[in-house]
Amino acid sequence: MQKVKKIQSFLQSNNIDAAFITTPDNVFYFTGFKSNPHERLLGVLIPKDKTPFIICPQMEIPDALAAGWTGDIVGHQDTENAWDVFVRMIEEKVGAIHSLALEKAHLTIERHEAILERLSSINISRIDEKINDLRVIKSEEELVNLRKAGELADYAIEVGCKEIAEGKTELELIAAIELALKDKGVTQMAFNTTVLSGPKSASPHGTPGDRKIQKGDFVLMDLGVVYNGYCSDITRTVAFGEPTAAQKDVYETVRRAEEAAVNAVKPGVTAMELDKIARDIITEAGYGEYFTHRLGHGLGISVHEFPSITGVNDMKLKAGMVFTIEPGIYNPAVAGVRIEDDVVVTETGVEVLTKFPKELIII
Repeated sequence: MQKVKKIQSFLQSNNIDAAFITTPDNVFYFTGFKSNPHERLLGVLIPKDKTPFIICPQMEIPDALAAGWTGDIVGHQDTENAWDVFVRMIEEKVGAIHSLALEKAHLTIERHEAILERLSSINISRIDEKINDLRVIKSEEELVNLRKAGELADYAIEVGCKEIAEGKTELELIAAIELALKDKGVTQMAFNTTVLSGPKSASPHGTPGDRKIQKGDFVLMDLGVVYNGYCSDITRTVAFGEPTAAQKDVYETVRRAEEAAVNAVKPGVTAMELDKIARDIITEAGYGEYFTHRLGHGLGISVHEFPSITGVNDMKLKAGMVFTIEPGIYNPAVAGVRIEDDVVVTETGVEVLTKFPKELIII
């Protein structure tokens, strides 16, 4: 409940009656209850000075209880209007409220209208930035989970390297990786596992398919697992067969850029400085036009979360922040290479959570 108390303190300081948090990942952060409600209403209502309550589908109440939530839980049936239930519970459990903080980045127009239809005189404000401020600094308990998620991601890449063979398709390689993870007890990937080979490796967000791996290919593997609700995200690129001199040069440029950015991580450095360190190395090597995305993104309960490690973000790093560093060069005529690690800002520098080797592996 300490996280809830921090929100209540924020509400009291800003004279806001309550916050309604609806992103499933944020509901998990504050309550420990992980749900995928699909189109149904899920949220936690945190009044500034009264007991918070979860509203969720009636059928998920046992799961919320099993997650350890000790506040109130309100269920809604598929045969009733969830917003009517929500407003009725506010009246019963909280009383009249005149101001409500919402996650505006998650709030749809339809939901906004549903609230205003029932609470027409309410003043709505944002809670997004406060939640970002809380979630961006990880506790030691969170770091334990992130370390384990990183360890499992390393194992997945190890499996992928062993499974690469001529004639095996990208999808077959994905199946082998995910089966090995399930044997380890992993129940959920952080995102759809990506394996791209040959020219397809030069598509940063390419779609795996039935392309067969061939000698001379670079094989890019991008994947992550969820462990106790926390995500990892790793990318490694390996060579199948002896690479050309041009391919080696692309690879070594990306590796130098990635390692330089990782080694520069420490409190006080800005996100944009990290991006510039990696981007300058790639640009000076003549590949600037082929590095087409930001350097990285925040990582935690969500695989992509605050902050964005980009060239326009002057946010200073603080101890406890976790994010990815993942420069890439994508030239279809030569190769696509990305190398990605998950890092934690420590009091004196950096801890790298993903430890699979980064020297060019030739299979």
